[in-house]
Amino acid sequence: MTRRGWFGSLLVLVIIAIGAGLGLWKYESIQASAEASTSQPEPMESVMVATAREIEHQPTTTSIGTVLALQSITLKNELPGTVRHVTLTPGQIVDKGALLVALDVSVEEAELKAQEAQAALAKSVLNRRHNLNQEMATTQEEVDRARADLDIALAQIARTQAIIARKTIRAPFKARVGIADVHPGQYLNEGTQLTTLQGIGDAVHVDFTVAQQVAASLREDGSVDVFVAGHTAPITARIVALDARIDPTTRNAMVRARIKGADQAPAPGASVRVQVPVGPSRTAIAIPVSALRKGPGGDQVFVIQPDEHGKTRAHARLVESGAMLGDEVVIHTGLSANEMVAASGSFKLRDGVLVAIAGEQGKENHLTLLMSRR
Repeated sequence: MTRRGWFGSLLVLVIIAIGAGLGLWKYESIQASAEASTSQPEPMESVMVATAREIEHQPTTTSIGTVLALQSITLKNELPGTVRHVTLTPGQIVDKGALLVALDVSVEEAELKAQEAQAALAKSVLNRRHNLNQEMATTQEEVDRARADLDIALAQIARTQAIIARKTIRAPFKARVGIADVHPGQYLNEGTQLTTLQGIGDAVHVDFTVAQQVAASLREDGSVDVFVAGHTAPITARIVALDARIDPTTRNAMVRARIKGADQAPAPGASVRVQVPVGPSRTAIAIPVSALRKGPGGDQVFVIQPDEHGKTRAHARLVESGAMLGDEVVIHTGLSANEMVAASGSFKLRDGVLVAIAGEQGKENHLTLLMSRR
């Protein structure tokens, strides 16, 4: 072997030795890392848990309703005239028959006096004709004509009295007076709006619309919950009427409910939220709203369960969620009663992750979970 060939072989051996050394060093480094990884604790997330509870849930739908007084009118004058007297005070409660607006009736009163005098004369003539007829001094035709003159005079009196009554506007029922802008001396054309009257009673109505499918399940005397702005507790109302016609445009039906105890109800015209039951109640599961996670694959929760080694882990599970009940949400399928779910801190979980249950309540639930597992 030449000197050049011997040098090449030596170089190859050196390269192989260096490669083998580097491979051995890399293998030992990987083994050391693996041993270090196995000696490190598994990552753990701390969460608050809640126990799923079984409830009887009544499916509902929500509608916007309008409060109406049992009696409500827009007050207008039937005849034209000049205002002589006004007692319209906005917000005032007036009794049935109370004088509200009186138009000038001086001309009608003068005509009434003349007509009353004419009627008195006609009555006197009739009496004389009747006496003469008994003495055969006059004909029956004259008596009948005198009686007709009296009837005409009395009819004219009744007509004038009706005109005076129509120019004297009184409250048709006990009511609260709305805003008015009528003053003495003001001339009013026929049909001028004077004010509004909202009846005062022990109840009010709430009108709202629902879809025709919902209306088909409602019955008179059924109950609905009315929510008023500024009040947390609902007011119970009873259905008193269902419209016989479905709106052909919206396919909705009008429903009327009654709230007894008008002192707790909002003012007429106010907007309220009406919660209407839909179908029979059914059993469902309730969990805190914070436990429900929404994603592209659907709604899910993290169920807390021990594994075969007794370690507590979180497992993602798809569920079918329903309505919200305050701070809770209804779960229809995918979850059973008494199962534990991650409530606070569920956003940082992933399927199969080791969890630590925080809080005293969480520790108690954890012990219960382990005992049930055993």
